[in-house]
Amino acid sequence: MLNKAQIRYCLDVMKEMFPEAECELVHKNPFELVIAVALSAQCTDALVNKVTKGLFEKYKTPEDYLAVSLEELQQDIRSIGLYRNKAKNIQKLSQMLIDDYQGEVPSSKAELEKLAGVGRKTANVVASVAFKEPAIAVDTHVERVSKRLAICKWKDSVIEVENTLMKKVPKEEWSDTHHRMIFFGRYHCKARNPNCSECKLLDICREGKKRMKVREKDMSV
Repeated sequence: MLNKAQIRYCLDVMKEMFPEAECELVHKNPFELVIAVALSAQCTDALVNKVTKGLFEKYKTPEDYLAVSLEELQQDIRSIGLYRNKAKNIQKLSQMLIDDYQGEVPSSKAELEKLAGVGRKTANVVASVAFKEPAIAVDTHVERVSKRLAICKWKDSVIEVENTLMKKVPKEEWSDTHHRMIFFGRYHCKARNPNCSECKLLDICREGKKRMKVREKDMSV
């Protein structure tokens, strides 16, 4: 496991590599962000942005999503994975916002998690991006990078990864670190082809060292 100084070095390198890292889901307000993040489960941000470009022109408010049939909404998001279930959750979420929150998206993570289709990750993203509340949302990129670098343990659950990062990263850096780790995992430390050979963190990355040894062995055969 990395020590405090090594973790600090990782955070500084990621900041240097991706100083402008931010949420890549296109949105104009907290409501659009909730919808976009909910749609992004098991789906790329690029595809979500492609779909929401038209979706957000058609639907502006929770009432708009309830004014159409479930089948029509499903067709509008059909190109996104799990679109049937996501359409149901969007309509349930919209009804809950009207019934319980005067049509406005709540700002607290606890209240956000009560909404249909909004899990802990979505709540963290919305609280952080829309309401500037310090949070670390653990998606597939954050989890992979944390474990490859040995900031967290391989066996850690998503909740354990989140709690570990919250302990080891200064609170004022939570939100920025969340975005930088996503960018680092999405564009550099990729799931299948991580750029280990050119990585500034290779010397302290246990996974990178293993991969480089395997690569060298394969090249020598």
